[in-house]
Amino acid sequence: MSMREPEHHTDVLPALSGLAFTKGHGTGNDFILISDPDNRRDILPTQVASLCDRHLGIGADGLIRAIRSETLAEGRDVLDGHPEAEWFMDYRNGDGSVSEMCGNGVRVFVHFLVSQGLVSLADGDALTIGTRAGVKVVSRSAAGYSVDMGPWEFLFPEQAHERALDSIVDASLEVPRPGLSVDMGNPHTVVALSEATELDQLDLQRSPVVDPVPEHGTNVEFVLPSDPLVNDGVGTIRMRVHERGVGETLSCGTGACAAVVATRHWAGGASARRWDVQVPGGTVSVRFVTGPDGREHVVLEGPAALVAEGTLV
Repeated sequence: MSMREPEHHTDVLPALSGLAFTKGHGTGNDFILISDPDNRRDILPTQVASLCDRHLGIGADGLIRAIRSETLAEGRDVLDGHPEAEWFMDYRNGDGSVSEMCGNGVRVFVHFLVSQGLVSLADGDALTIGTRAGVKVVSRSAAGYSVDMGPWEFLFPEQAHERALDSIVDASLEVPRPGLSVDMGNPHTVVALSEATELDQLDLQRSPVVDPVPEHGTNVEFVLPSDPLVNDGVGTIRMRVHERGVGETLSCGTGACAAVVATRHWAGGASARRWDVQVPGGTVSVRFVTGPDGREHVVLEGPAALVAEGTLV
């Protein structure tokens, strides 16, 4: 459900004639992928919005350009500390705005690199990818791809550490609900619900109102914990999400990570070896590990699929 305005489509799409693209998704979070190794074809925000429009374009939640890190200023910054990060994921939201990261997108991005013969990645092998939220290490796994999403932080730590809830969200619920804002390289505000009917009947066609709102806006996740929350060492939650610059999407990888962080916090540090996050597009898994920096990292695992290739006319 897009917030984009369509008036510019007939003007900007012809300029992209002949552009080759691939369509892919991770648990229903879908992307247009373009190979541009030498960064020769920057795509304007209006062009991104046109391509991602579901009625007048190809249709997608976002667009990803595969470019070599050395060809982009942000990529060269990544290479200073991680010379192995040859490839950079240039990610744009469906409205054309630049985004820091996308957890589903980075899995699909690596799958795209493999399919294009730009990298090789055997089962169990890992690849370091540059993003605007730093490097992400992606491994091939039985479930598809596993991504070390890096450390997480509360966006308003002084309130979270007091176990207060720092954000109030209105999404056409009968009363505003408390939420918790989490930084996963991009901003998220997580809201816990108590009834399945509340989750199912949410109106996410328009942006939820968040107060206080993080500096660069926020994605908003609505979460329903299972009962019991943890069973046989596996925690389970259901989630729906409204993404900045897009609207409701079938899945959000960084949002799933943020939702688990918030749920565990609310549950007093409930322990699980794995958390399954059920989204409208499928299921992704989240777990916590100690990273090489000594901090707690979040690992996201799930499938990636490529469904079509084409050339713009």
